[in-house]
Amino acid sequence: MSLLHQDTPEEIDDAARGEEFTKGSSHVVWASLIAALLVSIAIAAYVIAGQKPPIASGEIEQVWVHPQHTETSGLDANGAPMAVERDDQIFVFSLIKLQNRSAHPLYLNSIMANIKMEDGIHHSYAASASDYDRVFLIYPSMPVPHGKGLPIKTKDDPLTIDPGQTVEGTVVSAFKLTKQEWDAGKDLNFTFAFQYQPSLVLAPHAAIIVQ
Repeated sequence: MSLLHQDTPEEIDDAARGEEFTKGSSHVVWASLIAALLVSIAIAAYVIAGQKPPIASGEIEQVWVHPQHTETSGLDANGAPMAVERDDQIFVFSLIKLQNRSAHPLYLNSIMANIKMEDGIHHSYAASASDYDRVFLIYPSMPVPHGKGLPIKTKDDPLTIDPGQTVEGTVVSAFKLTKQEWDAGKDLNFTFAFQYQPSLVLAPHAAIIVQ
């Protein structure tokens, strides 16, 4: 047997075929990677293209909170003794700015204040503009700025916001809570319900003023 090994033609052919198979497998792997990348890019482009910009934007510019405790005198109209009635409310005044970013009018049905309590989330609808002004007549010593009310109305007569228009004003909501109960709450935010459109949820970023 010779100490020098010489490949036979059969061995040379087998080696060439193995090398060609390896090169072919490498090409298949790269082609699969490129195809997967192209599919991922196409899916991302489809998702981005399908995302609609928000119809509205806004800001809770300021929030004032006033705990209102009321007690009756304990006497009826004739001066006779009667049970004392006590009532606690938390008035939440919110200065709001909203902008219509769509190409069509928006119809604001309602604004709802939400706060998370131990027993769940409590909700309160904002009063109409006329009821907002009435609060200051009922409580003339209300220690909150009486600014211009946001002209919200009712579900049957929603506030119309034209394309590109910005509206600004103050609304008031009331919760049947004591000051102690309110202080235990967290995550105050506001839900703006538009007719035939998704709702917009905004949270205040400035510190809440308690008066």
